[in-house]
Amino acid sequence: MIFDFASPTSFGGVIALLLNLLSMAILVRALLSWISPDPSNPLVQVLDAITEPILQPLRQIIPRIGMIDITPLVAIILLSVIAQLVAESGI
Repeated sequence: MIFDFASPTSFGGVIALLLNLLSMAILVRALLSWISPDPSNPLVQVLDAITEPILQPLRQIIPRIGMIDITPLVAIILLSVIAQLVAESGI
């Protein structure tokens, strides 16, 4: 479940929480891209630094659809699946 911030009681729960936070950062970055914020803004720089290591490899694999970059959507789906698997693994 995406953005489920239940109390992490295990190592897997903490990892799942971090993956969900990363998904939220990607979502915020995607929404901010619609308003074209100033690249020197500290929030934009932090979001870029956090999310670019996830998005860049996906951009090399997933082509744009016209002018639309769907890599944030794919990244959020992948991170959500991984978070769910990790949370349920009982680690």
